[in-house]
Formats: sequence, structure tokens, C-alpha cells
Amino acid sequence: MMKFTKQNFIFLVGGIIIYVVDIGVDFWVASKYFCQGQYCWGILLLCFRGLSSLITQVFSYEWFKNDWEGTDTGKPKWIFLVHLFQCGIFIRYWFALKYGCQAAFKQKSSRDASETDPPNFIQKQAVDVVTDINMLRVFKTFLETTPQLFVQIYILMEHEKNNFCQYAAIILSFCGISFSMVDYQISLRKSLPDKDEFRVLPKLVYLLYKLLTITSWILSISLITVLSVRSSVILLIFLWICGFTWTLKQHTTFCKSRKMEYLYRTVVGIILIFTFFNIKGKKTKVCISIYYATHTVVTLGILFAYMFWKPSIIKEIHFTIVSILTILSLVLGIIFLVVYYRHFHPTAYCRPQACSDEVDGEAGQKDRVKIGRFQNFIMQ
Repeated sequence: MMKFTKQNFIFLVGGIIIYVVDIGVDFWVASKYFCQGQYCWGILLLCFRGLSSLITQVFSYEWFKNDWEGTDTGKPKWIFLVHLFQCGIFIRYWFALKYGCQAAFKQKSSRDASETDPPNFIQKQAVDVVTDINMLRVFKTFLETTPQLFVQIYILMEHEKNNFCQYAAIILSFCGISFSMVDYQISLRKSLPDKDEFRVLPKLVYLLYKLLTITSWILSISLITVLSVRSSVILLIFLWICGFTWTLKQHTTFCKSRKMEYLYRTVVGIILIFTFFNIKGKKTKVCISIYYATHTVVTLGILFAYMFWKPSIIKEIHFTIVSILTILSLVLGIIFLVVYYRHFHPTAYCRPQACSDEVDGEAGQKDRVKIGRFQNFIMQ
């Protein structure tokens, strides 16, 4: 179990500020569209915000119920009301600040001590609650931020309005998506005892791999949307069906209830549209090769489609820039992907000793249940 440090606490506070600012920005952008008479875009952005908020609140409430199962029966009632008003994430941030402050400033934890020792218990509580938050951020990223980014790029390319602020917002959104993936990976490694520490160089390589591959793919989808909205919708639905089907075949066990498990698989199917995840912690060499080979073929197919359907657009400067960025980011992203998985990705997700200790006695059983949700998290 790794330590929850003062630096982690500072990033946690920053995450709260960014979350609040993000809510304000979403409503500000939507209001601008409404004021300009572009009601369709404003409603669409708010729908993405509402859908992601609803789903993340459902998962957050279920996790609270699971964590407090067999304890005070009064807690789930007020927690339900808080989540009903879409404020569950703030309760989680409050717990994160509470445990994080104790772990970072009031406790001195030993890496070799047992997790049942009081100082290490606080450390574990802090790491676990932050991991929950980062998992919810991953859901939000691909249910809200990524679709909103896709819409922004489509509006920019379709209406050709060169606005510096819009370009800056798009670039920051790409970075935000990638950083959320890095934060999740950091939390995952902290929460699982068999994970090695995520050092600076692996973080950078992993960030560039995610940033470049996601950038290339979103630009590709934006290009086909400008070419044909119907074709884009069909492609996205087909990709979601493939991702959902693959998730079903993996027999995931992330949630305790069957309904929540299917909701989880639905969300994973959406995430798999944009980036690759290994949802069972198994070897991924074949799966990840097929995944990015498919992305490469589809990306090249979209660019060739422009040559036959709209050859006049090829001469336009914005198409040339987007095409170069798409190909370049794809190639560089795959290079960083290969470097990360060859040199920095942990090859084993569970040490034999850790596995055998989990079934020894009541304490072992308690630890196994406590980290079970994290072990069922998407393992990248």
C-alpha cells in the first residue's frame, strides 16, 4: 500500500476546484448557444452533462451502499437524498478531504506495516476514496467531456469559425481527458498492493500514449461526421455494440447486482469507443493489437473516403491540417503505446503471496472484500 502524500492532497483540492469550474463552464457555454439561437447545440451539451451526472450518481450511491452494508441503516437514506439532487460527488470529496488530511498531515505510515494498523488504515481509506472519485471521473470523461469535445470540433469544422478561445478549449479538453486517465492509473496503483509505483517517466509516456491516440481517433470521427452525420452515428453505434459484446464475453464482476453490472458494461462499451481498456486484468497483447489496428484502418478509410466523396475539400487548409494531425498523432501514439507496454506496464497484477493471504482467517477475508472493487476496476 503506497502513501497518500501532501502532494496528493494538493492535487485533490485542485480537482475539487476544477470540478466546480467545469460545471460553471458547461452552463456558460450552453447559455451562449441559447443566446445565439443555437438551441440544438445548447440542449445537446446539457444532455451530455445530465446523462453523465445521472450515471455517476447511480454508481456512487451503489458504492456507498456496498461499503456501508451491515452498518448503520440511517446512512443510506440521507446519502440517497444527496445523490438524488446530483450532489453525491461532493460527499465523496468531503470524505476524501477528511481522510486525505489525516493521512497526509496527521499520520506517519510505514510501508511494511499491516493495513489493519491504525495509521495504515487511514492511508488505505484515503487512497480508496480517491480511487473511487477518479473512477467516477473516468466515467464522466467519456460520458460527457469526450462527446462535448466531439461536438465542439464538429461545429468548428462545419461552420469554419476561427475562434482562438474555442481552439484553446479543445486543446485543454484533450489534455483533461488524458490527465484523468493518468490520475486513475495512479490511484489504481496506489490502491492495489501488487502494483508498483507510477514514476515520472512512465506517467509521461502513458500520458502521451493516451493523449495522442485519443486525439487521432476523435479527429477521425469528427471528419466522418462532417462528411456524413448518418455514417458517423452508424459507426459509433457499431463500435459500441462491439465493445459491449466484448465486455459481455469477459464476464465482468465489477458490481454486486446484475442490473448494475449491465449498466457498467454499457458504460465500458462507450469508453471502448474512444480508448482501449483491459477490463479483466488479463494479457492484452492480441486484444490491444486488434483494437488499434482497427482504429488505424478506419482512420485511413475515412481519409480515403474524402478523396472520392468530396475531393474539393482536400485542397482546403483546415482539412490538410486536421489530416496531418490525425495521422501524426496516431503514429506517435502507437509508438508511445509500444514503449509503455514494453518497458513500463506491470506484467503481473497479483502476487502469489498476496492472493494466498486473502483467504487466511477473518482479517484476510476482510481485506479481500475491501479491495475487491478496485481489483475489478478497469485495468489498463
